Amino acid sequence: MRSRNPVFSRRGFTPGGGYANFNAAPPSGSATQGNPYANNPYAQPADPYAGNPYGQPTNPYAQGAPDLQQGMPQAPARPGAMTMDDVVSRTAITLGLVIVAAGAAWALKLPVGLGFGAAVIAMVLGLVQSFKAKPSPALILAYAAFEGLFLGVISQAYNEVAKGAPMQAVLGTVAVFAGVLFAYRARIINVNRRFVRFVAGAAIGFLLLGVVNMLFAVFGGGNGLGFRTGPVGILVGVVGVLIGAAFLALDFKQVEDGVQYGAPREESWLAAFGLTLSLVWIYTELLRVIALVMSDD
Repeated sequence: MRSRNPVFSRRGFTPGGGYANFNAAPPSGSATQGNPYANNPYAQPADPYAGNPYGQPTNPYAQGAPDLQQGMPQAPARPGAMTMDDVVSRTAITLGLVIVAAGAAWALKLPVGLGFGAAVIAMVLGLVQSFKAKPSPALILAYAAFEGLFLGVISQAYNEVAKGAPMQAVLGTVAVFAGVLFAYRARIINVNRRFVRFVAGAAIGFLLLGVVNMLFAVFGGGNGLGFRTGPVGILVGVVGVLIGAAFLALDFKQVEDGVQYGAPREESWLAAFGLTLSLVWIYTELLRVIALVMSDD
C-alpha cells in the first residue's frame, strides 16, 4: 500500500522501499523460491506465524495485497529496527522545536512578511525531504524551526483580530489528535484501501479549491470565491480539519506497519515528520475556523 501522505510515500513505507518488499520473484528452482521472507533483509530467521492454521497474515507492503491488515500481531523486535518509543521521542523533539520557534516568533513580534518567508523555506525543505531516499534529521529539524516561525507569526496576527483563538486552536489540535488516536486504537477507524482512496481524493479536491480561491483573490481582489470567509469559510475549514484527522489515521497506520515489519530505526524521523505535517495542517485549519466564528459573534 502506498501511503497518500507525501512523507510516507517515500522509501521505507512503500512497496519496493527495501524494508519489507516481498514481491521480487526468485529464479525458478532457487532455495528462496516460495519463501515470502527471502528478500526481506529485516526478516526473522524463524517464522513468527509458524503453525498458524489460517496462514500468514497479509503483508500490507506487498504489491497486490488484498487489503490493509489493521491491528495484526506484533512481530518480534529486530536489532536496529524502529520502535514506538523511537517514534514518540523523535516526534516530541520535532514538535518541541516547532513550539519553541513559534514562541520565539510570537515574543519577538516578527513581521508578517518574515513569517510568510519562513513558510516558503519550510515548504521547500519539506519537499526536499519528501523526495530524499532516506530521512535527514537535520533537514527535518530545520523544517520544524521555520514552520514554527511561520506559525508564531500567523498565530499572533489571528490573536489580534480574535483574542484567544491560538490557544483554542492548540487545545483543539490536541483534542483531535487524542480522538483520532483513540478511534484508531479502538478500531473505530478502519484504515483500508477504500479509506486511503477517499482521503487522497478529498485532499486533492481541497487543495485545488484552495488554489483556485487564492488565484481569484490575487487577480480579482477581495476574498476570491469566498471559500475562506463567512459561513462557507467555516464549513470549508471544518472539512479541512476532518481531512487532517484522516491523515493522522493514515500516519498511525504507517507507523504501526513500520514498527511491525522492522523498518530501520532512522525511519522514526520520517514518522515524526509526517505526524508534524498533519498536526500543523489541523492547527492552521482550526485557527482559521475559530477566528471566523469569533469574528461573527
